[in-house]
Amino acid sequence: MNDSSIIYTHTDEAPALATASFLPIVKAYANAAHVNIETRDISLAGRILAVFPDRLSADQQVGDALKELGELAKTPEANIIKLPNISASIPQLKAAIAELQSQGFNVPDYPDELVTDEDKDVRARYDKIKGSAVNPVLREGNSDRRAPLSVKAYARKHPHVNKPFAAGSKTRVATMGHDDFFSNEKSVVLPADDTLTIRHIAADGSETVLKSGLKVLQSEIVDATFMSASALDAFLAETLEQAKKDDVLYSVHLKATMMKVSDPIMFGHVVKAFFADVFDKHGAAIEAAGLTPNDGLGSILAGLSDVVGGDQIAADFNAALAEGPRLSYTNSDKGITNLHVPSDVIVDASMPALVRNGGKLWGVDGGEDDTLAVIPDSSYAGVYQATIEDVIANGPLDPATIGTVPNVGLMAQAAEEYGSHDKTFEIASAGRVEVVNAAGEVLISHNVGKGDIWRATQTKDVPVRDWVKLAVTRARASNTPAIFWLDEKRAHDAQVIKKVKTYLADYDTTGLTIEIMAPAEATKYSLARIRKGEDTISVTGNVLRDYNTDLFPILEVGTSAKMLSIVPLLNGGGLFETGAGGSAPKHVQQLLEENFLRWDSLGEFFALAASFEHFAQTTGNAQAQVLADTLDRATGTFLEEDRSPARKVGGIDNRGSHFYLGLYWAQELAKQTDDAALAATFAPVAEALSAGEETIVSELIAVQGKPANIGGYYRPNVELVNAVMRPSATLNKVIDSL
Repeated sequence: MNDSSIIYTHTDEAPALATASFLPIVKAYANAAHVNIETRDISLAGRILAVFPDRLSADQQVGDALKELGELAKTPEANIIKLPNISASIPQLKAAIAELQSQGFNVPDYPDELVTDEDKDVRARYDKIKGSAVNPVLREGNSDRRAPLSVKAYARKHPHVNKPFAAGSKTRVATMGHDDFFSNEKSVVLPADDTLTIRHIAADGSETVLKSGLKVLQSEIVDATFMSASALDAFLAETLEQAKKDDVLYSVHLKATMMKVSDPIMFGHVVKAFFADVFDKHGAAIEAAGLTPNDGLGSILAGLSDVVGGDQIAADFNAALAEGPRLSYTNSDKGITNLHVPSDVIVDASMPALVRNGGKLWGVDGGEDDTLAVIPDSSYAGVYQATIEDVIANGPLDPATIGTVPNVGLMAQAAEEYGSHDKTFEIASAGRVEVVNAAGEVLISHNVGKGDIWRATQTKDVPVRDWVKLAVTRARASNTPAIFWLDEKRAHDAQVIKKVKTYLADYDTTGLTIEIMAPAEATKYSLARIRKGEDTISVTGNVLRDYNTDLFPILEVGTSAKMLSIVPLLNGGGLFETGAGGSAPKHVQQLLEENFLRWDSLGEFFALAASFEHFAQTTGNAQAQVLADTLDRATGTFLEEDRSPARKVGGIDNRGSHFYLGLYWAQELAKQTDDAALAATFAPVAEALSAGEETIVSELIAVQGKPANIGGYYRPNVELVNAVMRPSATLNKVIDSL
C-alpha cells in the first residue's frame, strides 16, 4: 500500500453497487491530481472468506482487509473512506454462507449447536464477523456528524413533508423501566491496569468462567448489567394485551445487527410472546428442527417444509397472526411482518420513520395506523417518547425553518454497549455473575435467573478525553451550545459525568454554553431550540450517536444518508463515513427487478471532499485541496439542480447522479484558477461531458425497466456488476480517457 493513499472500502448491497459506478470517476479525477486511490474489501462475503483460508484453494484465498485497515487506523497516515456495510444478523450470515458455498467456496455452515471442538472453532470465527464487526475495528476515533450547509439550504428550499399526528393519536413508546439494562447497571472505574475475569456461580456453588483475561487500563470505566428474562416476558405479555385493547399496530424496535448478542435474544422473546400458544404446542418440534425464534418468524416458516407436521405448524402461526394484536409490516406486499427478520427493523431508522409519518406504521393490508412502539430497555426509549410528545403538542417540524442538531459521538476503541459482544451471555442457570480483578476482588456482582441477558462494557479514558475535546472544539468553531446527553441516575453515565466535568476544566469555555442533561430532557431542549431555528450540538455516547444521527437528519433533511460524517482518528489519521445503509436491501431488490438503483451517493460526495482536504493537509499535495474545493462546489450545483436519483424508472438513478456530479466537478476544475495544469486537463473533459449529456442520459435510462443480473447478492460477479453499473459507452469513454 502506498503511504499516501486514500483507501476506499468495498462493502455490500447498494453502496457497493454504487461504488462500481462512482469509483471509476473518482479514480480518474484523483489520478490527474496525483492522488492514489486504493480499495479494500470489507464486505460480509470478503470477511467470511478471510477467516477460512485453510478451507480454500490458493486462488480463492483473500487477505484480511479489515485487520489491515484496523492497524492503518491507528497511524497518522490513515485516510479511509468507509461506506455502509452489512452488520450481519445470523439469518444474513447464513444466507451469505449459502451463496458462497453455491459459488464453490468450501466455507462451513454456521453451527447452531456446539458439539465438537470444530463446531466451537467455526462459531468463534463467525462470531468475529456477525453484527458490528467492522465499525469497532475502524473507529479509532470519535465521531463528528452534521448536515452540511448545502444540504440544510436545499432542505429549506425544497422541504420534505413531516406529517402531523392525528388528533387523539394512540401512538406511544412502551418500555420496561425496571429489571432492564438501565436499572440493573453497576459501574466502576479501574484504579490501575488490571486483568478481569467474568464468572457465573450457580445456585449449587459450581463456578463457570464466562470470560477470562479481560485486559483493562487505569481510569477505564467497566460496567455490567442484565435484563431479567422473566420481567421481559411479563412486559411483552402486558404490551401485547395493551396493543390489542387499544387496537393499534404492535411493533418492536431493536438493533439486532449492532447489538448482535443481546438484541437477537430479546427479539426471540418477542416472537415467542406473540406466538405463545404456538410455541406451547409446537415448541419442542421447532427446536428439534434446529429453528430458533431469535432468527425471526421468517426463518422458522422457511424451515418448516423439512419438519414432520410442518404444514400444521405453519397454519397455526398464520392463525395466531390473525387472532393476535395487529402486527406492523415491513413489506405487506410480500407478507413480511415486523417479526420476520431481526435485522429488518433497526430502531434508529424505524423510529424516526414512524415520527416522520405522523406516528403511523403499516399493517397487513398496507394501510397506516397508530402504533405501540415496543423498546424493551429504557436506556434511550425516552428520547423517542419525548419526540412523539413534542410533535403531538407542537405539530410536525418544518424543514424549511428549523435549526439543526449535529452530533459529537463517543465511539473510539469500541466504547460502551457496542463493545459488549464478547462479554454478553444468556445465563444458563440461576445464581450470580461476578466481575473479579486479578487480586480476586469482586468488583461487580449481580444475582441472575436462568435466561437473563447479562453484559459487561468498557469505556477507556483516552476516548473520553478526546470526546470532550472534540465537543469543545465543535462548540467553539460553530458558536453553538453543546449538550452532553448523560443521565446521572444511570451508573455508567454518572462515572462519565465525573470525567466530563474534570476534562472540561482543561479548556477555555468562556462564552460557550456547555451543559449536561438526561437524554429525554436533552431531547426536549434540542427540539424547543430547533423549532426556533436554533442549532444545538448533541454530545452523546456510542448508541445515542447512532440514534441521534438518524433521528434529527431524517426530520431535518429527510434522510441520514446526506450527513457529513468525519472521524478524527486518535493518532492523527482520518476516517470519513458516507451515510447510513438501512435502506440498502430494498434498493438492491429494485435494481434486480427493474435495473434501477435509487441509492443516493450524496453522503459519499461530502466524505470524499473531506478526505481530499485531509490528504492535502497531511501530504502537502495542493492539487488534492483543489479537488476538495471544486468537489464541494460541484456538490452544491448537484443539489441546486436536483440531480439526486428519481424514485421510479424513467428518471435518472444513482448512475445518472454520478454522471452529473462528474460533469459539474469537471466544470469546476476547468474554471478554477488555483492550478492551471488541472484546469487544462479538465477543460476537454467538461466539454465532452457537456456535449454528450443528452446521449449519456439516454444510454443510462435505456437499460431501465427490465431485470438486471449481477450474479449474486453478497458476492456478486465483478464483470456483471460493472456492466450493469456502467452502461453508458459515451460516459465510459470520456472517463477512461483520463
